[in-house]
Amino acid sequence: MIDVPLSAEQQAVFDRIETTMEHIFVTGRAGTGKSTLLNYLSENTSKQLVVCAPTGVAALNVGGQTIHSLFRLPIGVIADHELQQTDELRRLLNTIETLVIDEVSMVNADLLDAIDRSLRQARGRKDEAFGGVQVILFGDPYQLAPVPGEGDERAYFEDHYRSLWFFDAHVWEEVDLTIYELGQIHRQRDREFTWMLNAVRHGQVTAEIAGRLNDMGARPHPTDDAITLATTNGTVTRINATQLSRLPGRALTARAEVNGEFGGRAYPADESLELKVGARVMFLRNDTPWDGSAPRWVNGTVGTVVKIADTVFVDIDGVRQEVKPAIWEKFRYSYSPLTKALRKDVVAEFTQFPLRLAWAVTIHKSQGKTYDRAIVDLGPRSFAPGQTYVALSRLTELEGLYLTRPLRPSDIIVDENVVRFMGRVTAIPAIRA
Repeated sequence: MIDVPLSAEQQAVFDRIETTMEHIFVTGRAGTGKSTLLNYLSENTSKQLVVCAPTGVAALNVGGQTIHSLFRLPIGVIADHELQQTDELRRLLNTIETLVIDEVSMVNADLLDAIDRSLRQARGRKDEAFGGVQVILFGDPYQLAPVPGEGDERAYFEDHYRSLWFFDAHVWEEVDLTIYELGQIHRQRDREFTWMLNAVRHGQVTAEIAGRLNDMGARPHPTDDAITLATTNGTVTRINATQLSRLPGRALTARAEVNGEFGGRAYPADESLELKVGARVMFLRNDTPWDGSAPRWVNGTVGTVVKIADTVFVDIDGVRQEVKPAIWEKFRYSYSPLTKALRKDVVAEFTQFPLRLAWAVTIHKSQGKTYDRAIVDLGPRSFAPGQTYVALSRLTELEGLYLTRPLRPSDIIVDENVVRFMGRVTAIPAIRA
């Protein structure tokens, strides 16, 4: 078990999950500890619990399995197509007491209904939502949105659903979903900045707030350790390649070792990582010292490569740290007839240095990261709901914000469906006013 101290509100939500069979959506602003609570839940629950996520990288981050892999679902709109289920899959789905879905804001309504139908079918309980399984959802719809498909898929959603979002799945017409919103910010300590971020999140940016953000962002950009958060992969690739080429010497390449059934190209780090001494890099996972000492870096820490040998040495705030390859494990749940219980087996491993070039990163890939300073490049325009909020909320304080251009009203995009849904937030039981 993981002995991590939870805040009072995190503990209250954990207790609610653990002692009831309510369907719960755990949400909150960036930096409120949703991931901390999820990790604590997965390690400390007394229930038969399975964790899944919509993408391979998200699943790796929480030690779970992708939704499509877990439920053996086809890609694309599933609608009322027949679901093929093997005896092994039915046995697996019959052992689940609690299903956790992380980054649920990227799950569309059709996929959530398919999960519901799959559980009903496998468990022989077709009149009970999710076949009697408790469903716990984690995510923030103000940050990540489901990706709409092509023309025919869009037309299907327009005909069958109120919106693309998970919360408009038909299953919620039969059963309640309780929303608990974590409120205690663990990332930002600057009250003014926290207040402004909340305004950006809800699309309530006044001229005063925009002026304050733009005045701060207009300062000359730092040239040493500030990462650029950009809207597109093209911008990020160009910045990183340009900066790497300016460094003297030959680039050395570390190639990942991939073993087992990894599938696809959704790797948690670069398959081929080019580095030079002097390269700015970002860590992609927390350090976990074997002796229980304090971690030397966390996911999102930025440093500079100072030596490349069999291992890589990175300067972090003046301290030289040796970085060894890390192993990411891909899991698959299975049912053991002998123990009558779920097993979580490692089916693949990806080994690579937990580093990525970090002069720039996409706003999407900055999700979950924390930076002291960053240059936010929204390009010609911000094109997705929540994109500007995600970029700004990566920062710990207003002093660390730099902008390539002033924010415009059109950069603050909030989906009206999210506003409708989030109006149903329930007070956390132990924190009621």
